[in-house]
Amino acid sequence: MSFLLAQLSSLLMICMVSLSHAQGPPSPGYYPSSRINTVGFGQGFGNLWGPQHQRLDQDSLSIWLDRSSGSGFKSINSYRSGYFGAAIKLQPGYTAGLSNNQDFPGHHDEIDIEFLGTTTDKPYILQTNVYMKGSGDGNIIGREIKFHLWFDPTQAFHNYAIIWDPNEIIFLVDDVPIRRYPKKSDATFPLRPMYLYGSIWDASSWATEEGKYKADYRYQPFVGRYKNFKIGGCTTNGPASCRPPSSSPSSNGGLSRQQITAMNWVQSNYLVYNYCHDPKRDRSKIPEC
Repeated sequence: MSFLLAQLSSLLMICMVSLSHAQGPPSPGYYPSSRINTVGFGQGFGNLWGPQHQRLDQDSLSIWLDRSSGSGFKSINSYRSGYFGAAIKLQPGYTAGLSNNQDFPGHHDEIDIEFLGTTTDKPYILQTNVYMKGSGDGNIIGREIKFHLWFDPTQAFHNYAIIWDPNEIIFLVDDVPIRRYPKKSDATFPLRPMYLYGSIWDASSWATEEGKYKADYRYQPFVGRYKNFKIGGCTTNGPASCRPPSSSPSSNGGLSRQQITAMNWVQSNYLVYNYCHDPKRDRSKIPEC
């Protein structure tokens, strides 16, 4: 499943518990989600595809994938910065081959949180990603950093969010920063207006262990549940004076020392993959590393 931002883009969800670190991360000391109002699904979003695979119940949205189709939704407005989040609950059991993400042809920017389906004996992977010029340019350069989580995301709703401002992108889980992507140059930072998307679809060719395990429709339907949608953003056509919500107690932005401590704890204990540390990557194409 996914929830991501793109120039036609969005955000996402899923994972499992690690017993060795089950106590959870240190407090970040600041909770951006508490400063953003909840938006009813109909106020902020509409169906993108697969309407027969969506169900809205008092602003709690279920979307599902079966052999016939997946489903997706899209924000009504496009944005040039902001806070974007939702509470998400994932499906337990065999979910290999699944992704909540959407592929948009052509040149576009994209910021992703994706939950990659898994087999019954392994935890979900939460994949964060940043694209410039996205898919369709013939030279896709992903900037993937992947995590396990310190809880079981199939047992309860948890909050997943992206803060995107002109200087950095922060990925958060339950208000804990897990990744910071700073702007180092215009060439390596998404600058174009984006929409917010959520979706579930069959990504058997790559989602689970590089495509080793495929979607198995004996376990259908595969369901993702969303609620507490939060958007605190500057719309594309909004006033130039608009500023996105701060990611930290400082009005100047930048994570606090306490937030950095919490993020370092997550990365020390739950980091699965970092594209900057991958010897197979062409360093000339990822100069920010």
